[in-house]
Amino acid sequence: MENLSSKLENVNKERIAEFCVCCGSRNLKNTPAILMPFLAERVFNWKQIKIDESWGLNTIKAGQTYSICNTLLCPECDFLFLDIRFSEKELSNLYSNYRGKKYTELRQKYEKDYKKRNKDLKKGITYMNKVESFIAKHVKLPLSILDWGGDTGQNSPFKNNNKILHVYDLGNSKPIKQASKIGKKDLNKNFYDLIVCSNVLEHVSYPSETLNDIKKNMTKQTILYIEIPYEKLILDIENKRKSFRDKKHWHEHVNFFSKKSILKLLKECSLKVIEFKKLKVSDGDFSLMQIVCKS
Repeated sequence: MENLSSKLENVNKERIAEFCVCCGSRNLKNTPAILMPFLAERVFNWKQIKIDESWGLNTIKAGQTYSICNTLLCPECDFLFLDIRFSEKELSNLYSNYRGKKYTELRQKYEKDYKKRNKDLKKGITYMNKVESFIAKHVKLPLSILDWGGDTGQNSPFKNNNKILHVYDLGNSKPIKQASKIGKKDLNKNFYDLIVCSNVLEHVSYPSETLNDIKKNMTKQTILYIEIPYEKLILDIENKRKSFRDKKHWHEHVNFFSKKSILKLLKECSLKVIEFKKLKVSDGDFSLMQIVCKS
């Protein structure tokens, strides 16, 4: 079977995915779903409307409109994902000024409790000690660190114990005092002891491209720490409690990884897994996958 890297090099990336972006398989199952209204408007400027009698559409039922899409499942690696693959421009539409004023106002329009949740999110993660303990076994402090997709650096491991902390992010939020932002043109000028890719891969259209870009900043000694959600639906599917057909809507997380799919993706990207762990965050009632790997 043609490998994933070859597929991405030899085809124009489809607007609608025709192959698994983890393992490259074209053997996909699908089921209808919708884009959540916030996502549709923020990414595409597709606003929700109501169809009524004034439209004169006799063959269409009146009511609220939604943007349709499909949920895709790869049976080869149990990867669940949105069929629409956002372009770089569309990802920029979504994540520029992430959780800023316009983002928050639009999201609050559709999700009435969002402002309160946003305040809680800005306080930082509560399980940082577990993240640092997991990584510390594989590194020697202090470290030069690149946090890829790290927003302000608020949730960067070892933010108070490092030689340097660079943050690369699509958003333009001001970094914390311990960190400095780095732009795309400066990325490949540096190598790091530790690269953090935490809660990023579930957001991007082609995760292998992100990982291959990260590898350009790695030496053989660099540790790459990856953290992704272990979504409840994936756990339920793995335990035969639910089906992929239960995924009826999509928000910012356009990729739902199984353990099998993330390990397959890392192998496709020539990254060697040193340690894998499932972390249950009790105070947030969610689970994560933690992975340490090398190139």
